[in-house]
Amino acid sequence: MFEILKYGFMQRALVSGIIISIICPMIGMFLVLRRMSMVGDSLSHVALAGVAASFLAGFHSIVGSIIFTIIAALGIEKLRKSYKEYAEVSIAIIHSGGIGLAVLLISMAKNINIDLMGYLFGSLTTIVEEDIYLMIILGMFIFTAILSLYNQLFYLAFDEESARIAGINVEGINTFFTILIALTISISMRVVGILLVSSLMVIPVATAIQLEESFRKTLILSIVFAFFSVIFGIFLSFYFELAPGGIIVLLNVFLLVFIITYKTNKKKALELKDEKVSF
Repeated sequence: MFEILKYGFMQRALVSGIIISIICPMIGMFLVLRRMSMVGDSLSHVALAGVAASFLAGFHSIVGSIIFTIIAALGIEKLRKSYKEYAEVSIAIIHSGGIGLAVLLISMAKNINIDLMGYLFGSLTTIVEEDIYLMIILGMFIFTAILSLYNQLFYLAFDEESARIAGINVEGINTFFTILIALTISISMRVVGILLVSSLMVIPVATAIQLEESFRKTLILSIVFAFFSVIFGIFLSFYFELAPGGIIVLLNVFLLVFIITYKTNKKKALELKDEKVSF
């Protein structure tokens, strides 16, 4: 099994997989608790537009996606303030605009050789050394930023108004956190794929929440679930020559269904036991 590690592209895929399996659930934990799960999906479509623009302009695809997703992230925050009572409208606007711009730019770049399937659903062979360096640098930045703002983000996740009264710079942290989401999507798309990266932020967290542990334990469990699905998914992708993004997401779904089934059966067993005791 481990003979595949002699291949350079697999080494790069595993390094990038470890990075995204840590930062995606860390970002996703606060997204889920703040009911902003669709933000990642919205920004991922904008990232596709950034990839197409980078090919047209002749610069690195990750850099292009970072620029576009950060602009879109700031746009979401601006629109959220304009639609205070309908905050989800801002996500829908950016989502629709991102798709439209991506389609337009891809049609303009039709004469340029773009591995569109690789960007949409992930690819192991297209990850180069430049990607790894960017992922390591940005991954460390995101990880450090989340740890530094952990208490403030925790406060905001449960009561934004109380956090504002307590003197926390809610607007500033919200904007910075949205930028972190944009960066996470940009560095994760090479492995998971643009259309599936938001799933890696949400599903491991949803699975961990089912276990009803403390906030810190839930965060750790979500990272463990993501790590398992990403690493195992990369190995399966190599041996069966399939898109890694699809396998990784399906493994996450399998874990979620398994946990829910286990909880349901355990609850039924306890109810049956209580009935027997009552008789």
